[in-house]
Amino acid sequence: MSLRDHLRELRRRLLIAALGVVAGAVAGFFLYDIVVSLLADPVITYGEEEGRQQTELAFNAVGQPLDLLIRMSLFVGLVISSPIWLYQLWAFIMPGLKKTEKRYAVAFIGASVPLFLGGILIAYWILPRAIQFFFSLNPEGTTNIIAPDVYFTFVLHLFLACGAAMVIPVILVGINMMGLVSGKQVLKSWRGVVMGIAVVSALAAPGGEAITMFFIMAPLTLLFAVAIVMCLLNDRRRDKREAREREELLGATPVE
Repeated sequence: MSLRDHLRELRRRLLIAALGVVAGAVAGFFLYDIVVSLLADPVITYGEEEGRQQTELAFNAVGQPLDLLIRMSLFVGLVISSPIWLYQLWAFIMPGLKKTEKRYAVAFIGASVPLFLGGILIAYWILPRAIQFFFSLNPEGTTNIIAPDVYFTFVLHLFLACGAAMVIPVILVGINMMGLVSGKQVLKSWRGVVMGIAVVSALAAPGGEAITMFFIMAPLTLLFAVAIVMCLLNDRRRDKREAREREELLGATPVE
């Protein structure tokens, strides 16, 4: 396709993805109280074991409740509509793939959705442990009065970062299938990637707990390793196909 056709296709895919997120946000509006209650629970219940409330979520502006409602509804919409916008992402890539490779792209679509949702679940598991660690650093006799927009910004960043981290290896394989990066190039970067995963896992693990760090680092490292293997296999398959096509072309060329 021409550049104009690519841009037109991108606009169409983005529009469909946006409509999916908006539709999911409508559902998020009705789930707002439930979601906020679940995510705020680690803060609200902190200190109950000692018999005294040590934390509080307090709005400090008139419009903050409405702002929080919109943001949380959009977040829920993003999670609910993940099958739609992830499919649109792959559907934009698929026209650039050969017919045989599109079958693998369909499999990647099916893998990316549970991986994204799995990242959200990992973040939900990390959240109360992170809250426990950070609040344990409070000086004696102090408490936390947190603005909801500050707290939920932290929560949303954590959730989206974990979800994106789980999907990135799948996108990496898709980029390899487009021929933009080779498996050897991905393999050469493994030290930096593993180091980055370790740093992110250490930062996400409250107090540097080894078990928590392992549960964060292990799936990300495994997914990156699987992505490397798939990129290398795809490169080998592409090289064999190109060699076969060259042989057929040379065989079909008349000898003068």
